[in-house]
Amino acid sequence: MTRIKTGISILALAMLAGACSQTTTTEPAEVASNPPPSREGLAPGVFDAEEVSWNIELVHAERTPSAFAPDDAMWAPAVEMAIVQAMQAGEEVERPPSPISFANTDLAFSGDRVIMGNWHGFNVFETQADASVEHVLSVVCPGGQGDVSVHGNLVFRSVEDNRGRLDCGAGGVAEQSSAERFRGVQIFDISDMSNPRQVAAVQTCRGSHTHTVVPDLNDPSVIYIYNSGTSFVRPTSELDICSDGEPDENPDTALYSIDVIRVPLAAPEEAAIVNRPRIFADRETGEIAGLWAGGQLEEGAQETSVTNQCHDINVYPEMGLAAGACSGNGILLDISDPENPSRISEMSDPNMAYWHAAIFNNDANKILFTDEWGGGLGARCRAEDPETWGANVIADITENGLEGRGYFKIPNTQSESENCVAHNGSLVPVPGRDILVQGWYSGGISVIDFTDSNNPYEIAFFDRGPLDAEELYLGGNWAAYWHNGLVYAPEIVRGLDIFRLLPSEHLSANEIAAAELIRFEEANTQTQMRFEWPDEPVVALAYVDQLARSGALNDAMAMTVREAVNAGDAGADLMSALEQASAHAEDADARRFQALIGWFQ
Repeated sequence: MTRIKTGISILALAMLAGACSQTTTTEPAEVASNPPPSREGLAPGVFDAEEVSWNIELVHAERTPSAFAPDDAMWAPAVEMAIVQAMQAGEEVERPPSPISFANTDLAFSGDRVIMGNWHGFNVFETQADASVEHVLSVVCPGGQGDVSVHGNLVFRSVEDNRGRLDCGAGGVAEQSSAERFRGVQIFDISDMSNPRQVAAVQTCRGSHTHTVVPDLNDPSVIYIYNSGTSFVRPTSELDICSDGEPDENPDTALYSIDVIRVPLAAPEEAAIVNRPRIFADRETGEIAGLWAGGQLEEGAQETSVTNQCHDINVYPEMGLAAGACSGNGILLDISDPENPSRISEMSDPNMAYWHAAIFNNDANKILFTDEWGGGLGARCRAEDPETWGANVIADITENGLEGRGYFKIPNTQSESENCVAHNGSLVPVPGRDILVQGWYSGGISVIDFTDSNNPYEIAFFDRGPLDAEELYLGGNWAAYWHNGLVYAPEIVRGLDIFRLLPSEHLSANEIAAAELIRFEEANTQTQMRFEWPDEPVVALAYVDQLARSGALNDAMAMTVREAVNAGDAGADLMSALEQASAHAEDADARRFQALIGWFQ
């Protein structure tokens, strides 16, 4: 082949021509033919609210089973506050059971089953070929918030409410201290779907707001549960391992720790707490309360909660890492010894009110944290609300530890009657990109690209109008999770939404098809599994689409590479050109070129 003096082939120059005339960016230019529609002013309703979507379609909406959806199941924070204030003023007020007792919460996946948690228990659905689901099981066991996980035939469920009972009965517990009360992690056996059984109930000091299944990669006979309790500490008279208070007065306080529960799979009834590690301690002094003490990091910043708990812990066992969203801090943990997690790094941020959830990208070199500003009970996406409050923050994992980068918040203005805040989500397994699908309560669901940590942007969304035009009710999509080709999103009041991503200028058909190659028989939303794509042509074509979108390949050369992919052979000249183009590319595009080269090899 003829070469010029620089050593770059004519073919490589042709490939690079499109990139030389513009600044390469991970974000595609605006395409006027498919601008995002407005999400503002959507008509309200429970099952007839106005809907709008962009680059994603709702394929099925399954209503909450009737036993979990009484007529008064919608909960209005303002109405509840008025009742409480009247009671405090000595007025006689008839107070019904809190309708929040029936809110849908998190999901777990096992085979064809989708398990949906609820304050009232949990429901199991079977997925169908047409992307719908069939309700097959309800387990009633009052006590919120009811987040669920699964391992084999075992379902784990979080209970934090003071009304929870060991026998799963209704009516709560009247006494301040009672052996009948349950607050912790339940374990159910659903091997016989006609007769689900509670086989264990692990009591914890602060209940269980969320929990995380942690496999032991060196011992498949056990799993661990990391339990995050966020409520008050139980009295010692109810659970003798518990005591309250700040550590300078009580070094045995149940605050400032998480619970590590060991579950022997052959005998799950023997599950028990084996460690309560002080993961917030000061590394040098050993002081138990070693992280953020609460308040403002700087003038004008958020009022941030004290770090004496974790809300969510996301584990990545194959990487030996965990990310904790822990009230006033985001933290990075070493879990190579799952029974003894230890803190590697931590960060704070003046824009974060309550660090709520965390997820790694597939390469585990960054973490996306969410901020639950207002606890999901307030309107937080109004025009006057800061774009960096109640948002996501991306942190890179560097040799110096966690370093904050960019923020993302859904780019729309919602009304006073819509509770909107960054909530739970998962990665969409598109090779070559970091993409998250996420629930925003009444802000709907959003799909964002955070490949460039400093510049995350939205590529798809779905939204509904509020439950009511005037009153703010707790509602909307608690979360959104990609699983085996579809997006499943529990709706707090309405039920379970199921979506399919659509090809667009932001996400090609090849990228979606490559994502659909990733299949897991079992998946828990806080137990991250590594994506490894098979050597299929569509994976290579996804990289080509990305390089063409960014401008690293011009149209003509993108076509040439696609033809080579379809033929299964690039040839020496094209391989040389790809190598040279890779050497001139930066960041994400350089990695895409290398992945493409590796595919041909």
